[in-house]
Amino acid sequence: MQNETTKIALLVAVSTLVFLMMPVFLILYIRSYNRHKKNHFLEKQHMQQKFESEMLQTRIEVQDQTMQSIATELHDNVGQLLSLTTLTLNSINLNDGEKAKNKIDNSLTLVSNSIKELRELAKLLHGEQLVENGIGHAIDQEINWLNKAGTYQLKVNNQLVDLQITSPDKDLIILRLLQEIINNIIKHAQAKYIQIDSYLDNGALHLKVSEDGIGFDPDMIKAKKSGMGLNSIYKRIEMINGKLALNSVPGEGTSISIEIPYP
Repeated sequence: MQNETTKIALLVAVSTLVFLMMPVFLILYIRSYNRHKKNHFLEKQHMQQKFESEMLQTRIEVQDQTMQSIATELHDNVGQLLSLTTLTLNSINLNDGEKAKNKIDNSLTLVSNSIKELRELAKLLHGEQLVENGIGHAIDQEINWLNKAGTYQLKVNNQLVDLQITSPDKDLIILRLLQEIINNIIKHAQAKYIQIDSYLDNGALHLKVSEDGIGFDPDMIKAKKSGMGLNSIYKRIEMINGKLALNSVPGEGTSISIEIPYP
């Protein structure tokens, strides 16, 4: 009988203790949950700030690249056209009517071409041919600038020109990736031939750039953690959950394939 009483008393004591401890555990659980929730919010906020900072940096770099293209075009093309116009006009001999007329006609053609080029540059300044018109048009713009240099044999298959969907943030990053890849080719590759392919397939945007330059050892570049802006390229691709495949062999050129969920 005494053992039964002891067991009942012990059961009551344990039950009471459990009952009293439940609010404590509940309070601790709520505090832990709120702390994790706050940390998650702060982490998410930090990631958002980091993304916005990277987007701002990307936007500045794209604008800087555009301004460099404009400066080059003004110097190499428009400046040359206007210089030729000046030389032609200064060489006019009014006593020779027929030659004077031909030179005036040539000057008018040069001025007309200069105006056409300046209008194209004005569109760039107003951003009309950046990502506002879609990534396909932005890629075309970069290829046109590359083509004007006349240094490379280009083969282009851009299937994104008539793309109806857009993703402004991703478009900006994709444009900057292409700019960085082209800059690397110009600075390091010593290439003569460049092929650029872009298309949309199964909800992913694909961009592939191949060239026949001197190539390099990708493992060595990764080990150095520096060369050719590859770190920046990898970083930006990670921002938009993309994938990059890089193939290069010394003496045999390089190809870079990018796959990005789109939009």
